[in-house]
Amino acid sequence: MISFRDVTVTYPTGTVGLDSVTLDIEPGEFVVVVGLSGAGKSTLVRSINGLVPVTSGELLVDDVHVDGAKPAQLRRLRSRIGMIFQSFNLVGRISVLQNVLVGRLHATPLLLSLFGFFRPADKEKAFEALERVGIVEKAYVRASQLSGGQQQRVAIARVLAQDPTVILADEPVASLDPPTAHMVMRDLERINDELGITTIVNLHFLDLARRYADRIIGMREGRVVFDGPPAEADDAVFEQIYGRSLTADDVLSEEEQAEEDALQAQAAAELDAEESRKATPA
Repeated sequence: MISFRDVTVTYPTGTVGLDSVTLDIEPGEFVVVVGLSGAGKSTLVRSINGLVPVTSGELLVDDVHVDGAKPAQLRRLRSRIGMIFQSFNLVGRISVLQNVLVGRLHATPLLLSLFGFFRPADKEKAFEALERVGIVEKAYVRASQLSGGQQQRVAIARVLAQDPTVILADEPVASLDPPTAHMVMRDLERINDELGITTIVNLHFLDLARRYADRIIGMREGRVVFDGPPAEADDAVFEQIYGRSLTADDVLSEEEQAEEDALQAQAAAELDAEESRKATPA
């Protein structure tokens, strides 16, 4: 469980990132955090793994205090918390497989890691992670040669290679086109469903939040102003979260949504056809 107890984060500039936040996130939940830029959603996510230090209050991850944790304690904590960034954070000049193996460094003996050697079991885990996000055929391709969507899937595979109990994703689809954004979100949704990994994602597009979240947390001026299921998050709720009327930039266009629906229908039809072929006696 992730527990915030009256957590406040104040930056050196005096800006308040979180203002007396209290909430619990249960194991296995898929939580989407929404809010305008500067609302505190990135601060909320980055405080969980100690990237942003807590000014006051208590923050616990699996009963381990993040607030006041020493460097060694933070390193152990971060080994169990995967982080996905908007900018992918891959090393372009090395292969996809080598990028994914970075997720195993915390479990690799220092001497081996200094020379870039990994044990067979770690390589197997990296291949399994690439298989799970459907990009194993790119294992030996340089990361710089991949599209943006493919690079984000490699970033997800790198996180999976950690064997995390929590995945944090800070605006993971902000730089992707709508069909690719849905693809990445489906990967995260499937990983959450199949592996039970607690997943917390910052998003801007409201349609994506409604479609993929088990629970939506709305942030405004560092405070939680909404916390509930997607079914309760109608346009009026989002206007309350954003403090303004919704605009076209806040949702996918009808054309983009129709394209995504068509792609999903095609994928479902292909899956049905494949299952029928398997069920038909030779």
